[in-house]
Amino acid sequence: MGKGFYISKPLAFVLLALAVGSLLTILGLSLIYAQEKRRNEENMVNNTVTTLAPYSTSIPSNEPWDKYRLPDTLLPEYYNITLWPRLTKDDLGMYIFTGKSGVAFLCVKETDLILIHSSNLNYSLTAEKHHAELMGLGGTRAPVILKTWFQDQTEFMVIQLRENLQVGKSYWLYTEFQGELADDLGGFYRSEYVENGVEKVVATTQMQPTAARTAFPCFDEPSMKAVFHLTLIHPPGTVALANGMETGTENITIENQQVLQTRFEPTEKMSTYLLAFVISEFPSIQSPLGANKILVRIWGRREAIENGEGDYALNVTFPVLKYLESYYNTTYPLSKSDQIALPDFSAGAMENWGLVTYRETFLFYEPKVSSHEDKEGVITVISHELAHMWFGNLVTMRWWNDLWLNEGFASYVSYLAADYAEPTWNIKELMVLQQVYRAFTVDALVSSHPLSSREDAVNTPQQIEELFDAVTYSKGAAVLRMLSEFLSESVFAKGLHNYLQEHAYSNTVYTDLWKKLQEVADSDGNVHLPASIEEIMNRWILQAGFPVVTIDTHTGSISQQHFLIDPEAVVNKPSDYNYEWFVPITWMKNGRNMGQHWLLNKSTSYELMKTETNWILANLNVTGYYRVNYDSQNWERLIKQLTSDHQAIPVLNRGQIIDDAFTLARAKILNITMALRTTQYLSNEKEYIPWESAIRNLEYFFLMFDRTEVRGPLEAYLRRKVEPLFHYFKVITSNWTRKPTRHMDQYNQLNAITMACKTRVKACSELTSMWYRQWMKDPNVNPVPSDLKTVVYCNAIAAGGVEEWDFGWAMFKNSTVAAEAEKLMYGLSCTKEPWLLNRYLHYAIDPNLIRKQDVTYPIVYIASNVIGQPLAWDFFRAKWQLMTTEFRVLILGIVKTFSTEFQLQQLQRFQEEVAESGVSLGTHAIEQAIEQTKANVKWVSENKVQVMDWLIQQSA
Repeated sequence: MGKGFYISKPLAFVLLALAVGSLLTILGLSLIYAQEKRRNEENMVNNTVTTLAPYSTSIPSNEPWDKYRLPDTLLPEYYNITLWPRLTKDDLGMYIFTGKSGVAFLCVKETDLILIHSSNLNYSLTAEKHHAELMGLGGTRAPVILKTWFQDQTEFMVIQLRENLQVGKSYWLYTEFQGELADDLGGFYRSEYVENGVEKVVATTQMQPTAARTAFPCFDEPSMKAVFHLTLIHPPGTVALANGMETGTENITIENQQVLQTRFEPTEKMSTYLLAFVISEFPSIQSPLGANKILVRIWGRREAIENGEGDYALNVTFPVLKYLESYYNTTYPLSKSDQIALPDFSAGAMENWGLVTYRETFLFYEPKVSSHEDKEGVITVISHELAHMWFGNLVTMRWWNDLWLNEGFASYVSYLAADYAEPTWNIKELMVLQQVYRAFTVDALVSSHPLSSREDAVNTPQQIEELFDAVTYSKGAAVLRMLSEFLSESVFAKGLHNYLQEHAYSNTVYTDLWKKLQEVADSDGNVHLPASIEEIMNRWILQAGFPVVTIDTHTGSISQQHFLIDPEAVVNKPSDYNYEWFVPITWMKNGRNMGQHWLLNKSTSYELMKTETNWILANLNVTGYYRVNYDSQNWERLIKQLTSDHQAIPVLNRGQIIDDAFTLARAKILNITMALRTTQYLSNEKEYIPWESAIRNLEYFFLMFDRTEVRGPLEAYLRRKVEPLFHYFKVITSNWTRKPTRHMDQYNQLNAITMACKTRVKACSELTSMWYRQWMKDPNVNPVPSDLKTVVYCNAIAAGGVEEWDFGWAMFKNSTVAAEAEKLMYGLSCTKEPWLLNRYLHYAIDPNLIRKQDVTYPIVYIASNVIGQPLAWDFFRAKWQLMTTEFRVLILGIVKTFSTEFQLQQLQRFQEEVAESGVSLGTHAIEQAIEQTKANVKWVSENKVQVMDWLIQQSA
């Protein structure tokens, strides 16, 4: 799912704190895809009841229908699908859709059984009272159907035949069915919004990873590629869209109703999870057809489109497509690229081929209201999704165990494409903050997992959905970036082109990519590797975690070890590579680039790194996926350099020094005071990346010490560091009346105000309250700068009472711009009034007040509020069974501040409660939460006194 894990910066602020106390960026941890609702109910077929196989947690039989994977006996060739969603309620108060579907398939191995995925569909009885009708193609005789039934647990329609199908022959399976157009954000579902006081309904889709089977019967696995012929029936006044270009719409009468029928070009050969169709009243804007004849259209709510919110997306889509065509050296294979913003969408966006679906916040940008961060979110998400048009759609992983190859690659390439579209932003630098450090956070836990697992280790829909995490997206991006760096971008891109050309419209495993890259590397005289690409990269993708490289400048020795945030954690997952990596070490000495050195063993000696006077810095621009530690004297020399002339060290590495030091200190590899000393120079630092790195790490201190006596000295120390930055931005913005011109400065201005208010700089609280009061006086004129709304809303509502909160709530409910609503949603969680927080928690689970797609936001936001944290935890424990699809994000977000034995015991009791309930979900997430809480408990006990003493010394 193309950045299916995008979330807002406010939510990201909360989530990453659970591991590093950090503020995730716009491409942060992704939201977990909405799981389809499974209803174990009677299947009504022409008033005849067909009993479904009951759900069972027992070990399944060895029958094919009790296995989650399709047998390798049949291959789909093409589908003919007609769907008719009703956008009004029926007599039972339900929204339904009806459909007819036929699939042509080839028999490749002898079998008397047809298994095809089907879930939550009611079937009409067809020939001889079976749920499906089978015919032979090309003169082939079809066997008689003996019986059909549904295997609910494995989601199969099972068709038993009297005799075997003939190998090499094709058949046609036809079904008619009915399903619910529910509001569960999965499969074929409905989204609702209000326009001019009238409720509107959109019928839309989200098939990834395993929900196509809820819309029509299909061979719902990524390797079962086929061509889809689609017809949609829809009400007058609506427009139908699908992957292919519409070929014509006609008026017809069905069941005494006047409706429209739209047909579409057949799709390219593709996987079921990429199928998409939308029926709505949305208008569009489009770019003129260029020489390449690609039609680009942006669709969305009429008010948003007419307000110009889709203009930026339209302006950047075509340049991104052209860049990607050039980068891949492969022509975009479709005639159009539709992009549509949906009022209700579970993920950030989805890369459906030719019809990309988005949350409104990731496609719409309104300059007068949206922030610069919102604008960056639009370009990076669009770039991510369009990168998938080739890598993921044209060539697809064979099975979900290699999902990282799709998502990691799109995450990496999105920065290249966005940098092309916005060349003045230096956006590629942000990849370190947004992807590499995010991956480090979760990959330093024992509960992490390898990028690629065995194919037979991923079977159930739940196991598939668990793969959509930060390891898959961010670590995948980080290791591919590292690979591109040591091969060179030109070699990497050429290898990708060859890979895409050879495997177009088919499926691959990751070794297919290694082979193509190796061929290009071998033919390029400038690539010198210590081993094959497969030998190097398999160590990074087939074992969890990453190394910390330690350099001793006294002896010149270099060593590596598996880095774990909890040094006492026991790794009980064996690795064929013994948790060792082939590490490409780029480095500099006293500011001079010294090139690259490979670390191929546990330890080695390198004479050039031996020094007693010069500072050594490794992992230049953090291109390698590893952390770096040094002997204490070299740490001292680096800190001295930062203090005397920090600009001698590259800006990305200034952030790296801070982030590595604090993380190593948490793992008890480095003294905590050494880490704190890397922040002493910050009163002279004006760049965003070092400041962001410091804030992320120091946020962990706030989370751990919020209720202790350490909070006061911590505030005082950081106030002295941030006041120069606050005043710097006050000057260059002419007393906050204009935006900084540089992209990174716009972000660092937000950091300056956020930290100034957090550390009680009086001028900051006065500034934010003043802006908010002005807005309250005239709600039609919002004086708050768009880039600063998050911090202003939060601090003003925190400083106020019920009047400020109610005003914020009214503005939230009246907002027609999704980005504005999101910022207000966060600000409302900052109040200090417990009763308002409790009211807000209950609002969160009322779909009439907060959209279902946003239910996690207020709850996790409130958990970041020192007053709201226990309220959110109690609320979640009481209501968790109502929020199963959001369980993972909620548990990780809510317990991020847990740091006492009592809180750990509460979490462990909750784990037992979930296990006893029989609900199979969230196991991995609770394990992560417990592991993190244990680490928090130990960290506080070991560091509290030392941190307190050091902070007091700084104020002396």
